[in-house]
Amino acid sequence: QVQLVETGGGLVQAGGSLRLSCAASGGSFMIDSMSWYRQAPGKERDLVGQIIRDGSAGYADSVKGRFTISRDYAKNTVYLQMNSLKPEDTGVYYCNAVVRHPIGLRGYWGQGTQVTVSS
Repeated sequence: QVQLVETGGGLVQAGGSLRLSCAASGGSFMIDSMSWYRQAPGKERDLVGQIIRDGSAGYADSVKGRFTISRDYAKNTVYLQMNSLKPEDTGVYYCNAVVRHPIGLRGYWGQGTQVTVSS
């Protein structure tokens, strides 16, 4: 069983920065991709960005140029560097990992970490 633990959320003023981390644990496994999603109050969970095995990353239009995803393969950890934060970036940020098992791919979610950006 794969566990994901997110850390790094908090309260920050608009224009500030935060760095989120998501560490995967639970034995030996191959991660196909890792992603960050966020969910604002009363809204659906939306994709923020994703990084795949070759290191390529993609981002939602709303965060391009401000957020950067990186990954430490040795630590099975993915990071989300968030700069120039805006109040609309407020929400619970969730980490997702797609793991390649012998029987196929399976997705896992972390518990989420709150990010609040004040104006």
